[in-house]
Amino acid sequence: MANYISSNANRFYVAVETAYGQAATVSSGNRFPAVRLEAQQSLEHGRRLDKTGTRTYLGTPLTARRQTAFETRTYLTSWSGIGTPSYGPLFQAAMGGIPVSSSGLSVASVQNNTQIQTTMAHGLSFGSAISFGGEIRFVVTVIDAETVLLNAPFSNTPPANASLSACVTYPLAIGLPSVTLHDYWDPATAVSRLITGAAVNSFTMSVDGDFHEFVFSGPACDLLDSSSFVAGDGGLSSFPTEPTLTKFDYSIVPGHLGQAWLGSTPNQFFTLTGASVELKNNIDVRNQEFGSSYPRAIAAGMRQVASTFTLFAQDDEQTTALYAAAKQRTPVTAMLQLGQQTGQVMGLFIPNVTPEIPTFDDGLTRLQWSFKNNLAQGTAENELYIAFA
Repeated sequence: MANYISSNANRFYVAVETAYGQAATVSSGNRFPAVRLEAQQSLEHGRRLDKTGTRTYLGTPLTARRQTAFETRTYLTSWSGIGTPSYGPLFQAAMGGIPVSSSGLSVASVQNNTQIQTTMAHGLSFGSAISFGGEIRFVVTVIDAETVLLNAPFSNTPPANASLSACVTYPLAIGLPSVTLHDYWDPATAVSRLITGAAVNSFTMSVDGDFHEFVFSGPACDLLDSSSFVAGDGGLSSFPTEPTLTKFDYSIVPGHLGQAWLGSTPNQFFTLTGASVELKNNIDVRNQEFGSSYPRAIAAGMRQVASTFTLFAQDDEQTTALYAAAKQRTPVTAMLQLGQQTGQVMGLFIPNVTPEIPTFDDGLTRLQWSFKNNLAQGTAENELYIAFA
């Protein structure tokens, strides 16, 4: 007898596609924790002008153009440090660049609190992340093959021969890959879905809630399901079965844990009450061309990275310097560290952002400043770096 389906009986997988709209194969390692996945496909309703002799709507052709969109939400969770995080393909789809891993590095010496020399060639570049003691920092200058300058000091200076934790950094790129999202349900007879050609048009990150939350959304090529699948859809001969379930163990990082570094000379702010970063890729899909009911490709437009920071106002030097930077249109750097334990750390680094003049919120007992819609700028694909450690 049929019964209701529990919305919790749901598992998600994601993988980068080798060709747009061609479903990527997933394994148990591609499973990622998500709060929800929304997907919608609609037919484009053309306006009929033929004389039908009636006022009745006669329907839309089955082969009309199709428009598909998705949105998925997830939390910052623990990571093994091996390979990339399970939701890494979504970050790669948002950023565009191939993730770069660094591991096996050890400290030879620390020249000053932000200059570190490694015992071997580090292979790092501007924007690469390194981690020590549950903290993450980003390279702002490569001095030589063994020495780098960091955007901010570690709380505890790494001693000689200390091992740096494994990191994976997601850089920006001109082109964007697409991903396939697999959405499996229990019982096995329930309808499961595949979203092919999913492109991240918007990525939003927010902090200081219950948890650190990420939202990915954008257009897709097609929405397939196990009920109506036809051989050839998404380049598949049959609807793929779910990978064998393995142990799926992770921890969710509380939203109040982390660090904020702001300023032309970065200082750590302990008065941050909320922050968000939004990346928009302004994607256009090739869906208006003759000969196909589905999009053929995606084209990324001008990138926009906007941030918002809210903090308690103080009369100290570093806080008033932020206001002065906003008033004088002086660029600053911004870094957010989410989490504070190795395997549960994420960093977002904006090398060059001009803060907007803050609004004053005097509705509480303590004055707050909100720096809203601060747009990042750069020279070539260097407005934002995201890393995990």
